[in-house]
Amino acid sequence: MSNLRDEATYRLYAFGWGVVKRLPERTAYRLFERVADRVWAKRGKGVTQLERNLARVLGPEASPERIRQVSKQAMRNYLRYWCDTFRLETWSQERIDATFPVDGMEDLDKEHAAGKGVVLALPHMANWDHAGAWAAHRYNGFTTVAERLKPERLFERFLAYRESIGMEVLPLTGGQNTFLGLVRRLRAGGLVCLVAERDLTDRGVPVQFFGETTKLPAGPAALAIATGAALMPVTLWYETGHQQARVHPKIEVPETGSREEKIAAMCQALVDVFEQGIAEHPADWHMLQKLWLADLDPAKAPKPTGQAAGPA
Repeated sequence: MSNLRDEATYRLYAFGWGVVKRLPERTAYRLFERVADRVWAKRGKGVTQLERNLARVLGPEASPERIRQVSKQAMRNYLRYWCDTFRLETWSQERIDATFPVDGMEDLDKEHAAGKGVVLALPHMANWDHAGAWAAHRYNGFTTVAERLKPERLFERFLAYRESIGMEVLPLTGGQNTFLGLVRRLRAGGLVCLVAERDLTDRGVPVQFFGETTKLPAGPAALAIATGAALMPVTLWYETGHQQARVHPKIEVPETGSREEKIAAMCQALVDVFEQGIAEHPADWHMLQKLWLADLDPAKAPKPTGQAAGPA
């Protein structure tokens, strides 16, 4: 049964890359919008979890109707992300650049020119692959980390796709020491981009996010401390016909405290920026999974203690 599911999953993604990118553009995006509406109307686990997450973002004053309105648009934007991704290989570099205006690019250019490396940390908003294609062209490539997918050949297909648009992808698990690999890239003055509001290691740092406890991966902060690289949050959102990004000011390393205390403080500062960006554009946040500890395991929902478990 597992093999059959793996094969079906692979064929679905293969269809996306093989067929969707060849459809007329308006047809493709209308198709994905209709799929989004049907998925939203069926109210499966992903949609109901998305609405639980959005309820925290929108706050207790948000009515059920408001939450459903935002979740419907969020599903449309999530499927727009996939349609973009399947078609991105057909876009010219001119289109990639023209449809990705960036606020705060001057600060990023300045930090990158300093030669100490830059860690860009972003949440699951809008289309991070489009952002990656833009950054790879402007900064002559960058390094990121990817969770291993099943089946293995699907992971290999994503790997080949992301490498084709200029990314160097290190696996989150299996094989080489990923953290040391990222350290080497940064010490050489490189750019590292990490999607960073969901801990996949169970070694994350407790933070307060929209008033509740979750865990953030320690890696972005730990890399900045270890290498002297600038840690800069990035938020993304969709507009009509394009998406937009904001590079926020770098998060400073605290002058005092243990390494663990510094990491904890930087993680909280990072998630505070994410919170602001997600609150401004809630329908652009693609979080259909459990994120808060109260959802993952209510018995393991501690308050932040200022202690970090180490790099993720």
